[in-house]
Amino acid sequence: MGSSCTLRALGAILYRFTNGVCSKCPNSMALQWNGLLSRKLSSSSSISSLPSWISTHIHGSATVTRTIWTVSPLSMGRRSSKIAGRKGAQDAKKAKLYARIGKEVVSAVKKGGPSPVSNTALATVLEKAKELDVPKEILERNIKRASEKGQEAYIEKVYEVYGFGGASMVIEVLTDKINRSVAAVREVVKDCGGKMADPGSVLFKFRRARVVNVKVSDADKDQLLSIALDAGAEDVIEPPVYEYDTEEDMSESYYKIVSSAENYSTILSKLRDEGVIFETDNGSELLPISTIEVDDEALDLNKELMSKLLELDDVDAVYTDQK
Repeated sequence: MGSSCTLRALGAILYRFTNGVCSKCPNSMALQWNGLLSRKLSSSSSISSLPSWISTHIHGSATVTRTIWTVSPLSMGRRSSKIAGRKGAQDAKKAKLYARIGKEVVSAVKKGGPSPVSNTALATVLEKAKELDVPKEILERNIKRASEKGQEAYIEKVYEVYGFGGASMVIEVLTDKINRSVAAVREVVKDCGGKMADPGSVLFKFRRARVVNVKVSDADKDQLLSIALDAGAEDVIEPPVYEYDTEEDMSESYYKIVSSAENYSTILSKLRDEGVIFETDNGSELLPISTIEVDDEALDLNKELMSKLLELDDVDAVYTDQK
């Protein structure tokens, strides 16, 4: 691995002897409900009648409560670390999505042949690719690639990692060579000063969901909340607020609309109908059940580790509970 990551590891050793203060802090507009509200707030007039989106409690009956939190916690002094490479990160995310869909196409073809008519697994992958706007040429290239001699099917693996400042990470891998993938992940984690975790020791801190990402500059918050409520979304997570954020910084951050698999297409359709530009997930995402605030040194160390992991070809996604 690179010398920069090695230097980070040296710093990490010193960091292990310090006591960083971590605090769990919610960063979402949590839509906690038991079933009645989804149609009550479907119109803009209903939304506008609310006194505030901040900690608003709506009681439809004695058994129904739905709470929407719209204030993100204020974080201090993270500007330089957060802003750097934001555009590159989005491009890398899209590239990872295309790569993962390509691998899933190869695996499906290896199992059941190149025809989606007779191969239901392939038909399912192609349908998902269509939903995620994956270019047709990528699908065709990987269908052809699956028939090449020596090409093996891909296998999903999950690795768990302890980061810095109490933060945890989950690494999703889709690989045709398990020994290669685990060796590469272990090498990066070791060089950057992290620690591999036992299976299950980190994963329980996350939940899997479908996610739609909407840039702050592409949607009005009240409009987004109205769409999410009407479509049956589970959460709308606001981007964190930092002390030195400019208007440009905020406009480049993203809301996350969290949904079940059943409601995902409905949410996408409503966003399209309203003319809201959005980015889909890669089939699903892991979201932290609660987030952890870390100090600036731990934040930089964790960011370096995640960046190095995402450079690995076999790694499709890295999730963290770091705020």
